[in-house]
Amino acid sequence: MNDLNSAIEAILFAAGDSVPIARLSLIIGVGEDEVERCAKELQDDYSFNRRGMRILRLDNKLQMCSAPDYAGYISKILEQRKPPMLSQAALETLAIVAYFQPVTRAYIEQVRGVDSSYTVGALQERGLIEECGRLEVPGRPSVFRTTDVFLRTMGISSLTELPPLPEVSASEGMEKLKDAIDKLQTPEAGAQLSFNEVTGDADEE
Repeated sequence: MNDLNSAIEAILFAAGDSVPIARLSLIIGVGEDEVERCAKELQDDYSFNRRGMRILRLDNKLQMCSAPDYAGYISKILEQRKPPMLSQAALETLAIVAYFQPVTRAYIEQVRGVDSSYTVGALQERGLIEECGRLEVPGRPSVFRTTDVFLRTMGISSLTELPPLPEVSASEGMEKLKDAIDKLQTPEAGAQLSFNEVTGDADEE
């Protein structure tokens, strides 16, 4: 492993969060293409040698994380319980944000047909969506988008990997959105998101 690979590895390990490729390029003093090449080498090395770490590509960022094969050991040592599954209301809301972002809460409620303030707040608390600005209209409502946590959870590197959403009518729109989220449940993602009727989302009808 060369010094450049080691430098990227050290930065990502110390950061503990996603780091923009452009920032890595600036700090290390090489082009972004070179950073991406080195990151790919690290990814291949970790995977081939069954190392305990992985490097994820999250849009224009990189992040070091633990390998999913060892999630059971990590949960035990950190004494963490498996997080509860998302409810149908939460998945509907998450799907709307994922496919139509940036969106306002009013838009989400228009699509779902129910008040969604509780669910939007719950998704923010879990780090799956975040506020990304305000519309320049009366009241200046907040607009929301998905986060790096969403990409990691869904097992994808970019929003372009979301399955295409078919043209939908008002009557079948929600069903199509549900189907789209179901298609994201890959083995790599660990099926961390699924419909679960037995939850306490306040805006579930």
